Amino acid sequence: MGKCYRDLAAWQKAMQLAVISYQLTALFPKHEVYGLASQLQRSAISVPSNIAEGNERESDKEFLHHLAYSLGSLAELETQVELAFLLGYLNQQTIDEFRLKSAEVGRLISGLRRHVQGRSNPK
Repeated sequence: MGKCYRDLAAWQKAMQLAVISYQLTALFPKHEVYGLASQLQRSAISVPSNIAEGNERESDKEFLHHLAYSLGSLAELETQVELAFLLGYLNQQTIDEFRLKSAEVGRLISGLRRHVQGRSNPK
């Protein structure tokens, strides 16, 4: 609806976060390849994918629905990275940097939601 999803800052930053997430899973022990690493990768992919899919839908209502899914996937991703930290797979600096980037993505998605809601419900 409107801009191409590639032009959305939320999508661009979510893609960067997905790349970082894949880089983090490379640090995991090999026994996590089909466990936590796989789940974390799926969550990371889901964040920008839902932004893109929702943007290409026919209505703002559907876009908002997909943005909500994107925020849910972001919460899953944050939880999985936190677990990786607690398991000792990631160090403090890495988790701190991830948290900052993740928070930025969350703010951008939330801002996009407010924008779409405002356009759907003009005062």
